[in-house]
Amino acid sequence: MKIESPRELSLKALNGRGNRTRGPADYHLDHLFQANPHLDDRDRAFISQLVYGVSRWRLRLDWVISQFTEFPLGNIDPVVLNILRLALFQVFFLDRVPDSAAVNEAVNQARLNNKPGYVTSFVNGVLRNICRQRHGIHYPDPSRQLMPYLSVFYSYPEWLVEKWVKELGRESAESLLASQNIPPCLNIRTNTLRVSRNKLLEYLAKEGVTGTPAPYAPEGILLEGFKGRVDVLKAFKKGLFQVQDQAAMIASHLIAPRPGDMVLDICAGLGGKSTHMAALMEDRGNIISVDINRERLVNLGRNAKRLGITNTYSIVADASKPFSATFRGKFDKVVVDAPCSGLGVISRHPDGKWNRDEEDILRLSFLQKSIMNESARMIGEGGKLLFITCTISKEENEGVVKDFLDANVDMSLESMKRHAPYWALDLIDHQGFFKTFPHIHHMDGFFAALFSKN
Repeated sequence: MKIESPRELSLKALNGRGNRTRGPADYHLDHLFQANPHLDDRDRAFISQLVYGVSRWRLRLDWVISQFTEFPLGNIDPVVLNILRLALFQVFFLDRVPDSAAVNEAVNQARLNNKPGYVTSFVNGVLRNICRQRHGIHYPDPSRQLMPYLSVFYSYPEWLVEKWVKELGRESAESLLASQNIPPCLNIRTNTLRVSRNKLLEYLAKEGVTGTPAPYAPEGILLEGFKGRVDVLKAFKKGLFQVQDQAAMIASHLIAPRPGDMVLDICAGLGGKSTHMAALMEDRGNIISVDINRERLVNLGRNAKRLGITNTYSIVADASKPFSATFRGKFDKVVVDAPCSGLGVISRHPDGKWNRDEEDILRLSFLQKSIMNESARMIGEGGKLLFITCTISKEENEGVVKDFLDANVDMSLESMKRHAPYWALDLIDHQGFFKTFPHIHHMDGFFAALFSKN
């Protein structure tokens, strides 16, 4: 059996071969790594860098290619276009890869994919021409075409650029665009049921992993520069930590679950917040984790077992449909980690900016309101509801809060200035909402609002 090179595997992931659905980049990478267990950490890191890099910079790469072809990009075979993108990402963004190596590999890829001679000549000619003139490439003039310039230069769809400039102003929007193009460092959360953060740092150091305490979340550790697989670390296997971003860790502290509470985690996903709340509750009380995807909940169960958590229970359900009758009692705390456009986590999921449009934001805001209205029925008197999104979109954040309050007169908005831990107070805005921005706080972009039942 022929072993494919990392570049060829990267191309396969971009093309989505062997999968019936296109799916996000990480979906194809997961399948690719499972199918190629022989890959070492270095190869896996290089493949991930190429695939995410092309997804992140696709629009700018296409702009450059279009300057050196005499016909629309739509006329280029998709596989050939991805070959060109891969090569140009290496030329423009990877200093350690010589231009000649990137070009030669691209030509070989065209041959390996059974492209005729004129196509390999086209690939070779276009790439060599770009390399010769790389310092003379022109982008739209920002003084006359600001939105096209920001869109092309930072590689974002123009509708999203216009939205952020309108909501945040040009300077903040440009900083946000730039920051979400920077690959994030790995964040992990200490499992305080088993170890302290300082002890975990010591354990990691013994395994050759350098970590630093996160500036906000008290359980958080930043693994800057870490390139390997966390699941092979002894500390991971022993259940001493969970991968989770700072913003997501902080959210669990905002609902402040206590030992003995009855907690409902809606749209629980893989259970990052469920397992964190279990730790905050000292594994006492009950957490019901609800998600529409059974596979996610199976993984949640495996994670809970690895972390030594016994108080989580899972239910497969569509939270946008009536399901409050499933439960006989009421809950003290309800968390709704609502499905959203994900515009605050583009640095982690760069293909997300190409998979969303303005209609999605409106559709998702309606879905969020349906889930919130149903969730409100399951809160006991004096209970709390925490609404969370990982997006920077007023329609999905403040807009949903307003409509939810209008539809639920027995719910009150709480200012988190009165509830947030002291170390998180500067993340609460003047309206009492929790907000984080990648370009300001160097973490995922999150929004949260806290409600209480009258």
